[in-house]
Amino acid sequence: MNRRTALIGISAVALAAGGWSLALTSSGTMPELGMANAQTADVDTSGIVEMVLGADDAPVTLIEYASFTCPHCATFHNGPLKQLKADYVDTGKVKFIYRDVYFDRFGLWAAMVARCEPSKFFGIADLLYQQQSEWIAGGGDPALIAENLRRIGRVAGLENAQLEACLADNDNAQALVAWYQQNAEADDVNSTPTLVIDGEKHGNMAYADLKAILDEKLGE
Repeated sequence: MNRRTALIGISAVALAAGGWSLALTSSGTMPELGMANAQTADVDTSGIVEMVLGADDAPVTLIEYASFTCPHCATFHNGPLKQLKADYVDTGKVKFIYRDVYFDRFGLWAAMVARCEPSKFFGIADLLYQQQSEWIAGGGDPALIAENLRRIGRVAGLENAQLEACLADNDNAQALVAWYQQNAEADDVNSTPTLVIDGEKHGNMAYADLKAILDEKLGE
């Protein structure tokens, strides 16, 4: 998936709805993905939590830009990321940062569930990527996909009231989209997954290729 697709989707909904709108679900309202690019500078993103694994003083920092609705991102998370974590993150060599990319409202909703309780983020992210084809199986039915996401949240230990509050938080949704756009612009993100290793941008790759880059950075 690429950034042009994401930005077109954001702008199209913004033009159609005049900014942010709400999509009705079976039990309430949920934020729609749609904010004009010109509005992002006015949104407060200071409350967004950076999702990090590994030691703060690790010699190498790796930032992954990914979308919960991106099949290539699911492949990366279900394979290479697990190896990366075991070989480099858990051993103190790499600090791993996960940053959201939003191609559609369903990816935004998934991120809002995953971020509902920051301490559970990576556990919920694992479930979202492992079950990606299942929770997206609702196709174009927003209510069904929303309920699938609620189910994953409950499996991860989130309470119903907590989930509803997170999914209905329009201010947070607006901040997340603005934060994504700011980060994507700063790091020139145009596809997912994108890996930024000590400031150098790389596209999707096999684990062997990623390992070679990291070993070179670490002088191994």
